[in-house]
Amino acid sequence: MASSLLSLRSSFLSSRTFTSRKHGTRREFVAFSSSERAGEEEEKDDDKPGFNPFGFVTDNPSSKSAIQLPESPAEDGNVGQMLYRIENKGREYGSYVKSGKLRWFVRETGSVNSRRGTILFLHGAPTQSFSYREVMSKMSNSSYHCYAPDWIGFGFSDKPQPGYGFSYTEDEFHSALDKLLEVLNISSPFFLVVQGFLVGSYGLTWALKNSEKISKLAILNSPLTVSSPLPGLFKKLRIPLFGEFTCQNAIEAERFIEGGSPYVLKNEKADVYRLPYLSSGAPGFALLEAAKKANFGDILNRISSGFSSSSWDKPILLAWGLSDKYLPLSEAEAFQKGNPNAIKIKQIEGAGHMPQEDWPEKVVEALNRFL
Repeated sequence: MASSLLSLRSSFLSSRTFTSRKHGTRREFVAFSSSERAGEEEEKDDDKPGFNPFGFVTDNPSSKSAIQLPESPAEDGNVGQMLYRIENKGREYGSYVKSGKLRWFVRETGSVNSRRGTILFLHGAPTQSFSYREVMSKMSNSSYHCYAPDWIGFGFSDKPQPGYGFSYTEDEFHSALDKLLEVLNISSPFFLVVQGFLVGSYGLTWALKNSEKISKLAILNSPLTVSSPLPGLFKKLRIPLFGEFTCQNAIEAERFIEGGSPYVLKNEKADVYRLPYLSSGAPGFALLEAAKKANFGDILNRISSGFSSSSWDKPILLAWGLSDKYLPLSEAEAFQKGNPNAIKIKQIEGAGHMPQEDWPEKVVEALNRFL
């Protein structure tokens, strides 16, 4: 099954080429033709990401230009040529760290002697620590020592075959993170910043088990209550057979990012988010296994109750992108009601599901005031 899926994936990708079409950056909406329907004013019901099992590639704007056929056949490329063009992208501030049998890709800025302490940034699925590059660079300028690892199975970190040293369960993610923190010699207490679904949620459940190691917690657009909606990607991954097909979509990460944002990724950023999935089938199968093993209802129940006023007394900041199409502001407000003395909300106007990618300057401002 795996080989046939990878063959199908490679056959599809071999006809792709990357054009020089320009995209809008953050703070700028992109003007598309009416048929593309990318403007927010034209989106009504489409603003809510639906479960469309047949929307393979054509429903996210950045991929439309990546997949369109070239005007001249001689300009066409193959997967190898695309990888050659982008293989060194997206590794800012990063290096490899061996922890037990696993090799993590970890971004680091600032100095161990930074006077304001250490910040650990944890990303969600299906993205990577690349999303924090600008935030952690600016936070180190404010005298913080910053780490942002790619979770095992994501980004540039190791992606073991499920069952061979790592099975992508919540306990294994927690245990692996514990060992990484020991190797990095991160002294407690430190500041923790978490964002996103699945492994992002595991960052929060890890915090509940290790509250003594954390001085303050900042949460950027993450599911926090039992009523949190589950995006279509994770629903598709949990469908037998169809999940195996979905996980090998090389543009799934960029497509997920754009689905929760009012903006289109520039090609140079989209290249980095798709790179792991272009390189091999391992990231897709890691994502698939993690999604299948996750009990989303139980995880959210523990997060909702664990950070309630009777259980948690550390300060929490919810830096919330108001244009998130997956998780509305009401999610943050409902969570705050459980512990109003500890939880504060900072609304990030103009940002979507990943405010650290959409508008890092505003996230930095919120973090500096909170920390």
